[in-house]
Amino acid sequence: MTVPVPILLYHSVSDSTTPQFRRYSVRPDRFIAHLDYLRDHQYTPLTISQLARAIADRAAPLPDRPVVITFDDGLADFYTGALPTLVSHHFAATLYITTGFVGHTSRWLASLGEGMRPMLTWGQIAEIQASGIECGAHSLSHPQLDLIGQAAARDEITRPKHHLEQRLGRPVETFAYPNGYYTPTVRRLVREAGYHSACGVKHAMSARTDDCFALARLMVPYADTPDLVAFRRLLAGEGLPVAPTRRRLGTRGWRLARRMSALLKGPPYSVTRTYVVGQTADLDAAGGEPASAPAASTVEDRP
Repeated sequence: MTVPVPILLYHSVSDSTTPQFRRYSVRPDRFIAHLDYLRDHQYTPLTISQLARAIADRAAPLPDRPVVITFDDGLADFYTGALPTLVSHHFAATLYITTGFVGHTSRWLASLGEGMRPMLTWGQIAEIQASGIECGAHSLSHPQLDLIGQAAARDEITRPKHHLEQRLGRPVETFAYPNGYYTPTVRRLVREAGYHSACGVKHAMSARTDDCFALARLMVPYADTPDLVAFRRLLAGEGLPVAPTRRRLGTRGWRLARRMSALLKGPPYSVTRTYVVGQTADLDAAGGEPASAPAASTVEDRP
């Protein structure tokens, strides 16, 4: 029998967010309650790479109640709001980092009013890894990878791997597609870059039957109330499909709509060669940290 595996997706653990960004955040007390629930109900947290190895090797054992905790972006509130709770619970997790903004702010979130939210520093990321958290790549500048050219997509996939490996001194095996968007070409580029797994979103339960380069995740919703009914239902996969899921008919239509919007207003995440190539020496020498924050004209979230 296939054992469903919930891969939980968080972004921010904070009491303070803009209304537009709130759906991507959870309050610190709610995050503690989530981990308490997982502990009290005998869930065993895995990293993404541990799950990917179990998918690749069907003979590898899985715990009775597996769960994977993931965080996207690399916001600084992971260090203050999530890491202490993960460590105190002795829980594994995987953190995906947008390396081009390390030590600066989340400029790509400007349209959600969060363009100045602090990002993790390289020192904090090293401490996070030393605490037992798996660190993966989440692109260089958080573009929609299915809307940019192949050369630019390759840069966004390969360079953050190099930056993280140079800084952390160990292989980086996993990638998360920004916004969950990818194409067969993007998926191929991730494999060619040397990653062993990649996460989408899909709002479905993962399992041994899942695609290691399109792992299904469940975004944990913001909650105003202290009850954990919605969280319990999410973990149980109530009403949710189990991977692999069929490609939704609306996916291509939504991509076309985003592409048309990009043509009319400019790409949502504009990455010019000034940033990608002009600062290559600075980025590579510093392990991915530019000498100064990218200017608004180089990496920009256009509403």
